[in-house]
Amino acid sequence: MNMTPILLINITLATVLISAAFWLPHLNIYAEKANPYECGFDPMSSARLPFSMKFFLVAITFLLFDLEIALLLPLPWVMQLSHMYTPTTIALTLITVLALGLAYEWMQKGLEWTE
Repeated sequence: MNMTPILLINITLATVLISAAFWLPHLNIYAEKANPYECGFDPMSSARLPFSMKFFLVAITFLLFDLEIALLLPLPWVMQLSHMYTPTTIALTLITVLALGLAYEWMQKGLEWTE
């Protein structure tokens, strides 16, 4: 099969999609979208708005458990090894430490948004 029609179709499709992605957002402009920040804050007010500490605690908790998933991702490949005692022990230790930390944070009411 000739590669020329495939390349022509791919280039045409890419050009159409890039053009659509560039021009479509300009058709529907409203006040919130025209703001430079698009984050819900008034850009003309003070930049020194206080943030709740609960927001940061929840964000850090999310990052910890996201990191846990990244560290446990190779575990299915490790399970195929013949000597899987050490990696399994390390993974279970990691899960236990994070579960104990989550239980402690839960008991201290660190996950409740309202104060």
